[in-house]
Amino acid sequence: MSEPTINALVSPEGSLEILSNHEVNRLKDRSEGGLYRLFRQCALAVLNTGVEADDCKSLMEQHADFDIRLVPQPRGLKLELINAPASAFVDGDMLRANREHLFSVLRDIVYSHSIPSSAAGFRRDDPEDITNLIFHILRNARVLQAGRQPDLVVCWGGHSINREEYTYSKDVGHQLGLRGLSIVTGCGPGAMKGPMKGATIGHAKQRVKDGRYIGITEPAIIGAEAPNPIVNELVIMPDIEKRLEAFVRAGHGVIVFPGGVGTAEEILYLLGILLHPDNRDLPFPVVFTGRKENADYFEMIDRFIRNALGEEAASKYEIVIDDPVRVAQIMKKGMDDVAVFRRAMQDAYHFNWMLKIDPVFQLPFEPTHETMRALELHQNQPVHLIAANLRKAFSGIVAGNVKEQGIRQIQEKGPFEIAGDPALLEPLEDMLAAFVQQNRMKLPGSLSYHPSYRIIRGAA
Repeated sequence: MSEPTINALVSPEGSLEILSNHEVNRLKDRSEGGLYRLFRQCALAVLNTGVEADDCKSLMEQHADFDIRLVPQPRGLKLELINAPASAFVDGDMLRANREHLFSVLRDIVYSHSIPSSAAGFRRDDPEDITNLIFHILRNARVLQAGRQPDLVVCWGGHSINREEYTYSKDVGHQLGLRGLSIVTGCGPGAMKGPMKGATIGHAKQRVKDGRYIGITEPAIIGAEAPNPIVNELVIMPDIEKRLEAFVRAGHGVIVFPGGVGTAEEILYLLGILLHPDNRDLPFPVVFTGRKENADYFEMIDRFIRNALGEEAASKYEIVIDDPVRVAQIMKKGMDDVAVFRRAMQDAYHFNWMLKIDPVFQLPFEPTHETMRALELHQNQPVHLIAANLRKAFSGIVAGNVKEQGIRQIQEKGPFEIAGDPALLEPLEDMLAAFVQQNRMKLPGSLSYHPSYRIIRGAA
């Protein structure tokens, strides 16, 4: 049975009420270089806010007759929606959160594509230009608030978690909210929704009226992880690498809940950055946490990190089991340490300019059968490069699991091949097998998981 749909004319809510003729033409352009397809895909995803689906391709196919059109007005802009999901409306009126997200999509797509083409001398492969682009996108989205004390806790974890794990993430969020801390996540369900939901109650108890629930996503994954209903600030970065950098530049600390390959990718990205010698003295609290039943999970993650990256990497995080209060206390203390350090170094509270990020973590990685097979997965290289290449391997698996282009590649050519040193690949294979066994590759309710990868040992 097909989902009911609605046709509607929607006025702006929150941002971007006017566009230039050039921007309008690019958004209408349905050719390969135009922005119409990207805009339509992201718009459809946010209209499914709160719907727990993890297959972007299926979402597009289910709503193949959905269309979105720009309607210029004398005093601004409206969007015409054709065959939009009825779940985004109540009594014929679009939910305000969906309307905000819809125009956030418009704002970020237009802005992130206009800067590179309009900024003199902008280079897509220059580290400083990449960081500046991220800063401008976040500032344009009003995520960066001058003068506000450090209070943004980035929460990573799986969208495919069980009810008990979700409840624990909510308990942690509640404790963070009681301490006046706000939440940044990937904006989807599961461990991304739980901390936000818990924080809303903590904020309500403390009468915090400016609590922030920031969701940072990117076009290739938003259809698989549509924003959860609590997100009140949505930002769409151009790609996964800029999304990850936005987390660590805008956030002041990280909490990691149990997850699958996407969470492992985030962990490796973060550790690879923190291992850079220039970042050795930067305060950046990191906690891995879960229920007592998750102790074995984090022992597995810890063992994998120590094997792949060494003991120094393991010193960058603390594992806290079944203690939401302790987690929140560590984060609160970490926020204070960040504030003292930034003030002493005359660095901004709202954007971590001092954080050194090697270009290998910034340049977009496009997972294909060729690039996945060519990854340098061996230990005869600097530790940050090991982290970078493992991060790319996990990124490719995520693409094959949930991103439209990755899914199509797997359907056409079979699984991605991951080859390299058995010393790295054996623990990697064991961890991936555990993720599958624990149902961390798909949302609860999915029939089965068909691996998007194949491990080939001993052939780098």
